[in-house]
Formats: sequence, C-alpha cells, structure tokens
Amino acid sequence: MTSSIIRSRPLGFSLAQYAICLKGIVWREGLRFLHQRGRFVSALVRPLVWLFIFAAGFRQILGVSIIPPYETYILYEVYITPGLIAMIQLFNGMQSSLSMVYDREMGNMRTLLVSPLPRWYLLFCKLLAGTAVSVLQVYAFLLIAWFWDIEPPLIGYLTVLPALVVSGLMLGALGMLISSGIKQLENFAGIMNFVIFPMFFASSALYPLWRVREGSPMLYDVCQFNPFTHAVELIRFALYGQVNWMSLAVVGGCTAMFMIGAALAYDPSRGFARRGPAGGET
Repeated sequence: MTSSIIRSRPLGFSLAQYAICLKGIVWREGLRFLHQRGRFVSALVRPLVWLFIFAAGFRQILGVSIIPPYETYILYEVYITPGLIAMIQLFNGMQSSLSMVYDREMGNMRTLLVSPLPRWYLLFCKLLAGTAVSVLQVYAFLLIAWFWDIEPPLIGYLTVLPALVVSGLMLGALGMLISSGIKQLENFAGIMNFVIFPMFFASSALYPLWRVREGSPMLYDVCQFNPFTHAVELIRFALYGQVNWMSLAVVGGCTAMFMIGAALAYDPSRGFARRGPAGGET
C-alpha cells in the first residue's frame, strides 16, 4: 500500500509551482525593503557623499585621461560613478546576507529551507529578489546623479540593466556564501569590514588601473584578480553601450562559483543545519 502511494506521487514540480515560489520570495523581500526606509536612504547617502564631497575635493588632483570607453577627457566624478554604482550593489548584497543571518537566528530561514523545492532554487530566488532591490537603488542614484551633470548617453540607461543584473547576482552570491559561515549576527559586521573595504579600494572604482600600476605593480595585480574590479568595468562599459567581454566572463564565472558554493554551504549535511550526534539539528 505504501509503495503504491509513493509511486503515485508526482515527480518534480511544475513551472507554476516554481513561479509561485519565486513570487512569494520576491514579494517578501519587496515588502521588507518598503518597510525599511532607512535601508533605502542609507544605500543612497553613502555613494552620494563620495560623489558630492570626495569627488569635488579630488577633481583637480585626479584627472582622468582618455581611456575606453570614454572618447574624451572626463571629470573625476564621471569616472567614479560606475564604481559607486557597484558599491551600492556590494552593500546591498551584504545587507541581504545580513537578513539571512537574522532569519536563520529567528527560525524563518529554516522554515524556508525545509520546502520540498530544490535548495539551490530557493537560494536563487532569494538572490534574485535582492538583485532586483539593488537595481532599483542604482536607478534612484542615477536619477540624483543626473542633476549633478552625470549624464551618460540615454541608451546607456537601458544597456546598463543587464550589467547591473549580472553584477548584482555576483555580489549577492558572494554575500550569501559568506553568510553561510556566520553563526551569530554580532560577528557579521566585523567580517564584512574585511570584505567590503578591501574589495572596494583594491579595484578600479576610484582610480584607473594604469595609475595603480605606476604606483604599485603588486597592487595592480591584486586589482586585476579582484572580481569587484570587473563588476565596475562591466558597468562602466555598459553605461556607454559597450561590452567588456573579459569582465563579463569573470563576473559570470564568479557568479556561478559563488552560487554553487552557497548552495553547498547551505546543504544540511555541510552548512549551518548540521546534524548532531543524536540525529537532530544543532
């Protein structure tokens, strides 16, 4: 009797069931974002401070020559805009991962991960929801920057969207992978300081790589191996309707690697839901 019941159960899930799961997770993340208005404001204040204050102070010191994708000399604030966009996505990815640590402590994450749907799909839905939030934050930043004479070509506002999605997925997957190894919420801020700031400063977000190579060839090599550098360059070229194929390949490869690592880390036999000696979860 039991075997006949087991055979009668459908194998796999329909597209409608996958869509319902995606809708529920994205809707939950959207409601959380709307209720946390301070998160939206803080995501914009940080890059705007760099754009209005830092860039204004270094405009005359850090001139930028003609380098791809630019066809003429540009102001320093124009150069750092793609780096600030990537900064928004980096902090959003880490904040989304912080919410996963919080949900794990409160038990909400365990409720989600006991779903019969594949573990990787649940994490991907969470990642996609966080990326959608970061894209909205980026376009809000670009709208404000437009009043500061940061005006890429009009087509750039459309061509940058795929680059934002890919870079947002990579940075969100990185944060998800890091969050899988954090057991307590108090440890998250300290660990993030060893991730966010080195990634941001050791990249092409604030200065061209040819200037870095003149000052420190070793730091130049570090910047080249930094996936955040390639996220910045992917966004920079996309804003001007171009594709940096090398950066696209690196960002896409890192996204797949981080996502696979997160899926393995959140596996009950490997991640935070490890089994104790008595068979129960610890």
